Amino acid sequence: MNKCLLFIMAVVLLCSCASEDNAVEIYVDSNERMVGDGSKEHPFNSIASALHKAKEIKGTSENAEITVKLLDGDYYLMKAIVIDSSLNGLTITGTDASKVTIKGSRKLETNWQKFNEDIYVTSVAKKSDFDQLIIDDTPQTLARYPNYDENGGYWQGHASDAISKERIATWNNPVGAYFHVLHGGRWGGFHYQITGINDNGTPKLKGGHQNNRPSRPHEKYRMVENVFEELDAPGEWFLDKASSKLYYYPSEGVNLVNTTAEVSALKDLFQLIGTAENPVKDITISNISLQHTKRTFMEEFEPLLRSDWTIYRGGVVFFEGTENCTVKRCIFKDLGGNVIFASKYNDNLKIAENNIYDCGASAISFVGDPSAVRSPAFQYGEVVPYSEMDTLPGPKNELYPRNSLVENNLIHRIGRTEKQTAGVQIAMAMDITIRSNSIYDVPRAGINISDGTWGGHLIEKNDVFNTVLETSDHGSFNSWGRDRFWHPNRKVMDSMTLEHPKMYTWDAIKTTTIRQNRFRCDHGWDIDLDDGSSNYHIYNNLCLNNGIKLREGFERVVENNILVNNSLHPHVWFANSLDVFTHNVVAKAYQDVGLKGWGKDLDYNLFPNEESMMKSQIYSRDIHSVYGNPEFKNPSKLDFTIMNDSLIKAIGFKNYPMDEFGVQIPTLKRIAKTPEVPVLTTGSKSEDKESPTVEWLRNSLKSVDSEQEQSAYGLKSAAGVIILGVWNKSPAVQNNGLKKGDVIIEVEGKPIATIKDFFTINQNYQNEGKLTVVVMRNQSEKKLTIQTK
Repeated sequence: MNKCLLFIMAVVLLCSCASEDNAVEIYVDSNERMVGDGSKEHPFNSIASALHKAKEIKGTSENAEITVKLLDGDYYLMKAIVIDSSLNGLTITGTDASKVTIKGSRKLETNWQKFNEDIYVTSVAKKSDFDQLIIDDTPQTLARYPNYDENGGYWQGHASDAISKERIATWNNPVGAYFHVLHGGRWGGFHYQITGINDNGTPKLKGGHQNNRPSRPHEKYRMVENVFEELDAPGEWFLDKASSKLYYYPSEGVNLVNTTAEVSALKDLFQLIGTAENPVKDITISNISLQHTKRTFMEEFEPLLRSDWTIYRGGVVFFEGTENCTVKRCIFKDLGGNVIFASKYNDNLKIAENNIYDCGASAISFVGDPSAVRSPAFQYGEVVPYSEMDTLPGPKNELYPRNSLVENNLIHRIGRTEKQTAGVQIAMAMDITIRSNSIYDVPRAGINISDGTWGGHLIEKNDVFNTVLETSDHGSFNSWGRDRFWHPNRKVMDSMTLEHPKMYTWDAIKTTTIRQNRFRCDHGWDIDLDDGSSNYHIYNNLCLNNGIKLREGFERVVENNILVNNSLHPHVWFANSLDVFTHNVVAKAYQDVGLKGWGKDLDYNLFPNEESMMKSQIYSRDIHSVYGNPEFKNPSKLDFTIMNDSLIKAIGFKNYPMDEFGVQIPTLKRIAKTPEVPVLTTGSKSEDKESPTVEWLRNSLKSVDSEQEQSAYGLKSAAGVIILGVWNKSPAVQNNGLKKGDVIIEVEGKPIATIKDFFTINQNYQNEGKLTVVVMRNQSEKKLTIQTK
């Protein structure tokens, strides 16, 4: 046999691992003592070795489809796994996510000794710097004040004196402590590190860069950690970096003789980084658990245009410059910062069937680059003058995520440290689909869209609840649209949008659809389209508690939704907003604030009673709407199918499935929670019940309907409209107008018996912008002129 033939045979043997179908399998075992060749019989002992082998194979067979198979065990990384375009087509998979774990931690060699009655101490390596201690796979609590309480609310425990001079005076060395505090308006959180003490005993602070609409720190919702003197509760620990000593107060049942101690070492575990010109393609990560990374709240943050957010552009699994990549069937738990982050150019990223929980920041983020935005502005009050504005529609370059899918994920208990977070966050992106996810137990919004650039998102069949638990003024779904048309001066914005009525479509070039979701927010709105959010189609949603808010935007079409116990909240609409609210079921009158106009069409809706419906008809809306009991099928089982066929037909409503919300993968569906069943307040009037309460100009009104109320208010008869509550900024309240406790007994010289009478007369005088009323105040009649606009 000649040498040439031998050489050819050797090449064939070398490439035989690719087989005829071009498939290659490389095996890895977590046993560090094992040294193999990557075969099933003799696996590698590190993922790094497997990737080195994969690159060698790719060098000789570019189209080889390589699968790195991780056998059962825990894999401790020395550094993050970096995948570039030389590994296109690679799959990294475990046997099962419950059996294969990649960790960002290191094992500690410990020699625990008694420090005092409760606390043990051990030496650690010099220059150790970690912010998570894990004992027997359970994260412990960094020494803090106040102590951790799962039911303690903000940061699971808060105290106004967290960094008071008096408390700081009890600490020997506060340098390095972390101060966590809510925004003054509870819109998010700030995080600081104490760097020293001022002469007056107050702390020197570094940080506070984690919020794009800064404020004074909240006076009440505060927590401090990483202070030795606060090491006073089971499960707490403290690292003294100067002496390289680790102190620990064991939890009940922990035996330090045979425990495994680990500490966080890495902040990210996978980095897939390419460019739009040379993308990383066709990478799959599956069936792996990822755990125990460092927190990132003190890293560099950047603003997301004019949203309320700044964000750390990083994640435990980080994608930038990728195409057709997938993360599926993984478990993400006990991670310090953002979990999955798609930065800049990403096309067709799929994130599916994962369980993400007990993590420090956001679960899944899609964030483009501001260079793709035309005439970007970065803070609430920042303005690009129209004369200097790029007026072309759409993105400026390709550096943004698009055409991606988030499906069948279970996301809960995220934002454990950072509060300016979301289950799914979208900014400067296009055509992102969020489908069949369960998202709950989060400090802020479940799903957040930071801007209108560039729309086209599809949000469907999600179950989002127990949201806004530690912040304020948001919703289970929350969005902003402070795009090129939006201006902080409303008069300027009104002028620009009248002159350029399609200006909102320069950025929101595609319609975002929100359909067939179940939302419940007890501390905000179920759906909150805030400042400028435009070009939305919202239909077939079940809103269980706080209704739908539409503020200051254009062309929001809201139809065929069920708003249990609540209603539409139209806030400061434009005169030419083009908003539509039709074929919906509401449980209250509209909760309007400061409208310039009532949209394009509000009609064919179902109200609980005639008074609520008439409130809208004052403004020549809901002319064909009706009122009555929708007769929900089985509310105790969260089935709000409407059984009253005559009312369905009257408003053109179409029932939709009530069993398709949230994660549908059986393994995740079995463990997913569902929302609390709401206690229905029907709002319907009957002979033996009080008259309904109706909101008018954000003031709460109710008809007088009993002799007891007649006596209490000093009325001549059981007739009139009681002012149960007022909004101080309401035009009817300002300038010495209505007050809480007033009873309107006469309007424009005509007696008033009920809210229905009040609205009937109000409708006739709507164009006047004012009403002359007589009220009973402190059992005396008083004549007032109140404003209605």
